[in-house]
Amino acid sequence: MKKVVGVGLVLCTLMASSVINAAEITSARNIEFVVVDGEKVTFDNWSPTQTIELPDGNHQIVVRFEGEVKRGSRDLVFTSRPYLFELNVDGRNTTIDIDTRLKTKVQAEHYFDDAQWQAEFDNGDVMPLDAVELKGDGFAAYADMEALVAEYNRENGIIIDQGESKNLNDVLVEVDDQGKASIKGDALSQLKLWYTKASDQERKSFRRWIIDQD
Repeated sequence: MKKVVGVGLVLCTLMASSVINAAEITSARNIEFVVVDGEKVTFDNWSPTQTIELPDGNHQIVVRFEGEVKRGSRDLVFTSRPYLFELNVDGRNTTIDIDTRLKTKVQAEHYFDDAQWQAEFDNGDVMPLDAVELKGDGFAAYADMEALVAEYNRENGIIIDQGESKNLNDVLVEVDDQGKASIKGDALSQLKLWYTKASDQERKSFRRWIIDQD
């Protein structure tokens, strides 16, 4: 198994500690881990497959396809846009893959118009993943993947809390049978939700306000 380097203090601490309930998450050939729980993933050495170890719980994983395909008689490297999904780790070793083998550039381009990602568990079960294609803007749109993921999380009320991915909209917003929404949960969780939805300037103003209260 390749060791993860620079995955962030929280994730590295969890991986380095003695975790009883954990699993190995492996990428299939030509599938690359990009960001895990908000932190960039790098490895000591290149490998056609990659493996990370994650503790049980809900984790946010960003992957992309990067592999050789044919354009006519020539070989070239095709790189897809990054895709983000949630994976509930429950102790089972898992392989992340797409549901087909790509041979040509045209085939790859068409496939990633509506890519089907899946988790293949060590007991043979296969589970489709509800993956979201991340789209950057402008030149070098994917140069800072951590920032792109952070923006996605801010817009969608998602936080990484104690090594797990949590959608605070699901945790704190309750909709009854008549479609009426109500806020639930403790005050700290509600503060986290509103903080994720705030703009950078609003966050700065809020932090200054907190300092003034102290």
